[in-house]
Amino acid sequence: MRCPSCNSLDTQVKDSRPTEDSAVIRRRRVCMACNFRFTTFERVQLRELTVIKRNSRRVPFDRDKLVRSLQISLRKRPVDPERVEKMVSAIVRELESGGEAEISSEVIGETVMEHLRQLDDVAYVRFASVYRNFREAKDFEAVLGELSGEDEPPRPAVARK
Repeated sequence: MRCPSCNSLDTQVKDSRPTEDSAVIRRRRVCMACNFRFTTFERVQLRELTVIKRNSRRVPFDRDKLVRSLQISLRKRPVDPERVEKMVSAIVRELESGGEAEISSEVIGETVMEHLRQLDDVAYVRFASVYRNFREAKDFEAVLGELSGEDEPPRPAVARK
């Protein structure tokens, strides 16, 4: 493992332990060249995933990019960081176990939305507004209708005399 401080390859593991859910191993390391201490995390990766973007470009799947987009959706929401990490791990596991090495960004977006819907309604609407590229208030009404269990967006009430 390369030292983030001096780029030396001469590092040593000082402590290893599993995380609470045993899905990740946390390792404390020290650089033998500069004595810098740092932490690394080791996760199981079933396969290398490639994302097919909407413009047909192919890029490697980036777990950190998924985490960042979820953190933006969940900003200032009362959601425990451990629940977010478990959700990210579940999404990645679901994508990896799908059997395909190449996954469209639409599949990833829909998978994220399914998980967010169960976690936090406001974060779900925030993510949907960016993912589905909302342009007007009707778009928000449609998603809010989905959340409330309605099939159609609410219709204005007719005034009667």
